[in-house]
Amino acid sequence: MTAALIENMMNEALLEGVFPGAVLLSASGGSIQFHQAFGRTKNHSGQVVTDQVFFDLASLTKPLATTLAIMKLIQWRRLQLSDRLGHLLPVFEKTDKAGIEVRHLLTHTSGLPAYRPYYEILAGVPFTERGKHLRQLLVQEPLTASPMVQTCYSDIGFMILAWIIEHLSGKRLDAFVTEEIYGPLGIGQLFFPGVSEAGEPRAEAAHFTYAATEVCPWRMRLIEGVVHDDNAYVMGGVAGHAGLFGTSAGVYQLLKVLLSVYTGKGESAIFDRRLIRLFLTPQGGTGRALGFDLPSKSHSSSGTYFSESSVGHLGFTGTSFWIDLERETIVILLTNRVHPTRKNEKIKAFRPKIHDAVMETILSGKKNF
Repeated sequence: MTAALIENMMNEALLEGVFPGAVLLSASGGSIQFHQAFGRTKNHSGQVVTDQVFFDLASLTKPLATTLAIMKLIQWRRLQLSDRLGHLLPVFEKTDKAGIEVRHLLTHTSGLPAYRPYYEILAGVPFTERGKHLRQLLVQEPLTASPMVQTCYSDIGFMILAWIIEHLSGKRLDAFVTEEIYGPLGIGQLFFPGVSEAGEPRAEAAHFTYAATEVCPWRMRLIEGVVHDDNAYVMGGVAGHAGLFGTSAGVYQLLKVLLSVYTGKGESAIFDRRLIRLFLTPQGGTGRALGFDLPSKSHSSSGTYFSESSVGHLGFTGTSFWIDLERETIVILLTNRVHPTRKNEKIKAFRPKIHDAVMETILSGKKNF
């Protein structure tokens, strides 16, 4: 497999309608080997995608923002993985969620349900009062199982983690990660553009080029530069489970730091190596690391070549990253597969194929990327 064949696969995916636009980046041994953009930011009238286009990273927000913020609070000794929700946020103390630990939220073993359409309620609440109302809904949300009984991938758990971050740090999630992580690392291409009260991108974020997402059936408009996730949208575009936007280079900069600290080949004043290694270690019986996903035993979106020492995550909009910690390899695929509709699920079959193609080239030792 060569770079030309990988380019062909990406271009064929465009023709087959897997996505309108995409950027693929792969790196091994600390060096980028393939980094190319494909397609357009939206159908018909969109701009050509470049590596400077910002994608809605969707649930990549969980590992790349919320999880790292939790890690920092643990590093500062303001938090422990065993801390109970009822202790951290006393409003939960007399609920069925009091005994949920931080580690349960990170591994999706809290017993909370996967999702609730809170936006249907919150859209009718004055903009400035939505945060208070969301927190009431989170407190009232009943568990579907006791903690550690089952693994259920939960947006709601990460909404609560964002609440914990704000409560302990005094900063909203977007401000925290910008000031404590992205800024000090010099990463300017990861940020929360947010949403104004009028439902538009905030003025300071409006001049960037974005890959369009869905023609939203309830917002009655094409979504560009505004978070696709409904619940995050009504909350002003900043949430623990979604809201982060970035370029391929921005995602890579952050993952490269995590990998270099993990392997001991690099140092960072931002991240403690012991904690990085702990968070990227599989947590027994959960099928997950702390805030990160692991390759499935079969039919993994990462394909067949990533080792068992791998972590990653998917985003609903068509984004993903995988890191093979053993082989020191990173593959990032950013797409806007939900444009113009989320009903397009062709990405599911395409992801493992493109990951296999990239990994075959890396593992064969070819340098003709």
